[in-house]
Amino acid sequence: MGQTAIVVEDLGKRYRIGEKEEAPENWRQAARAMVGLPFGYLRRMLREPTEAETVWALRHVSFEVKFGETLGIVGRNGAGKSTLLKILTRITEPTEGRARLNGRVGSILEVGTGFHPELTGRENVYLNGAILGMKRQETQRKFDEIVAFSEIDRYIDTPVKRYSSGMYVRLAFAVAAHLEPDILIVDEVLAVGDAPFRRKCLEKIQAIAAGGRAVLFVSHEMKAVADLCERTIFMRDGEIADDGETEHMIDQYLTEVIENSETAHAELSFDEDTTKMAQFRSVRIVDRSGQPTLQHDVLAPIRIEVEYVVRQDEPNLLVSCQVRTKLDEVLFSTNDGDWHNYRAGQNSSQYPKTAGAYRATFTLPAPLLASDRYELMFNLVQPLVESFDLVRGVYIEVVDRGSFAHGRKGRLAVPLQWQVQDTGGPEAAETLLSDGRARR
Repeated sequence: MGQTAIVVEDLGKRYRIGEKEEAPENWRQAARAMVGLPFGYLRRMLREPTEAETVWALRHVSFEVKFGETLGIVGRNGAGKSTLLKILTRITEPTEGRARLNGRVGSILEVGTGFHPELTGRENVYLNGAILGMKRQETQRKFDEIVAFSEIDRYIDTPVKRYSSGMYVRLAFAVAAHLEPDILIVDEVLAVGDAPFRRKCLEKIQAIAAGGRAVLFVSHEMKAVADLCERTIFMRDGEIADDGETEHMIDQYLTEVIENSETAHAELSFDEDTTKMAQFRSVRIVDRSGQPTLQHDVLAPIRIEVEYVVRQDEPNLLVSCQVRTKLDEVLFSTNDGDWHNYRAGQNSSQYPKTAGAYRATFTLPAPLLASDRYELMFNLVQPLVESFDLVRGVYIEVVDRGSFAHGRKGRLAVPLQWQVQDTGGPEAAETLLSDGRARR
């Protein structure tokens, strides 16, 4: 087996856009359509489609992956990521170009791929082993390990059509990861699992790559991509927009997401939805002069104004905000009960809201956030009971124009006051140096 695991050369996939047939107006037209159906279908298939009748889901894609490498793939929905993986796993054929994979391929794509719904979990494990070219004895040696990893031993003899999506993903990943593939391909489907299982899967992927095998990892969870992959491909409109160091590719991807986001504005308003008991009406992000802006100096406070409506009396309703990093980590959170609880020295209190309209404001003090891009996530919630409305995708950018925090590592830029005391003059320093030389 060579050093290169995957070679993709000028790969392209074109789909024909279906033609909508007009419904027959009477039984005579219906009969003629049924008689002519096979011939009409053949005519359409044999005729070369025009440019307007086709769409390129993938075009001019070329890259290589070496054994021992974990390659991330990021891009917006519709960028061609899933089409690429389906070609690599031989689910669909390319229109042009070629892909060469050196070794056995284990994959976990969309829920439902690779398992027969009528077979039990046990039978599907052996079926997947056979598809990978493994002997029954080889699969048997791995079987207990697979079941233990998936944590669904109680349901292993149940047909998988009765599995929840989470159970399905658990078993599918366990099979793909433990049947010793030379190449592992993982799509966004891991997002279905709960947090502890996702962590276990990511650790397993790291172990697979460390063992010299190749991994292709597609995800919208940027932290997972950053943790797993040193190199990442950024895809746009079916083509490779860039290929390089992961942090740089994530920055490009997030910049494009923000630029194309409907909520990438300093003043936002939301459509009314009377089915919600409580709902956000607007969000404003302003600077110290009260002007709406998305870009803020690291030394300038950021003021957030939120308007919302409550449609019926609620015994306990909080409006909260999470500040999240570009890797989707929660940096910190706050709510309109924070200050009262802090001053009262208690953990929680009831915050009843009568039906009506409200405006809530708070200020992120400065300096607080280091230079970077952040997402604000707003929630109207009855704590531990119900979330009434959620707003994501609101972004701010903190910039540093040469302040004390310039070049500082970390997410926060908080100046702390240090106290430095002189504990002795030059004689004391010389004594310490002499003692050190004597001990050596």
